Amino acid sequence: MDGVPVERSQRLSRAAAQRLSLYLRCVADWPMDGEPVSSGRIAEAVGVSDAQVRRDLAALGHLGQRGVGYDARELATAIRTALGIDRPWRAVLVGVGNLGRALLKYRGFRAQGFEIIGLFDSDPTKVGKDVEGLTVESVTALGARVAELQAELGVLTVPGDTAHVVADALVAAGVRGILNFAPVVLKLPRRVRLVTVDLAIQLEQLAFQVQHGDSAARATDEE
Repeated sequence: MDGVPVERSQRLSRAAAQRLSLYLRCVADWPMDGEPVSSGRIAEAVGVSDAQVRRDLAALGHLGQRGVGYDARELATAIRTALGIDRPWRAVLVGVGNLGRALLKYRGFRAQGFEIIGLFDSDPTKVGKDVEGLTVESVTALGARVAELQAELGVLTVPGDTAHVVADALVAAGVRGILNFAPVVLKLPRRVRLVTVDLAIQLEQLAFQVQHGDSAARATDEE
């Protein structure tokens, strides 16, 4: 098969990128024994249509063969290139509380090429402590240390009332993107990308879907 990976300059919508991440999870979990993977198999695993899978994968280049399927290794490589995770990403984590410690224990980050290489906190009782092999540093050191560590991403697990100040410090330090777990809406410069994970909002959405059942599912399908 003659695969042509998507160019980095090609723009993917956020929805398409989210689906590609799901496709990658499926392909990575299946045996890569040379047997072709069909769009139908991916569609069934993810819960979208065959046509949607084919459209998304067609944007990555000339992958697979009609009526045969996709080579799993080639497909995984093309998706990783499209998502920008075909190289390592270095990140710092600010806020070494319960959530921060739980994220540090998650091994999936390193498996996908994300390495947390610096920990920061404003609590003087935490500064200097070893957590998962890293020494917690004062948040006041962010400005100098982000550059020294060559970190491009920041993970924010601080209380909502301090999130804006810390986010501004990360931006000033030169990070290119922030993953925010604080329950606030952050306003960042356009050059810095932001993804917010508000667990309470996710539970609200789950409650809505459970409460409204099939009508909520139909509305989602029609969007």
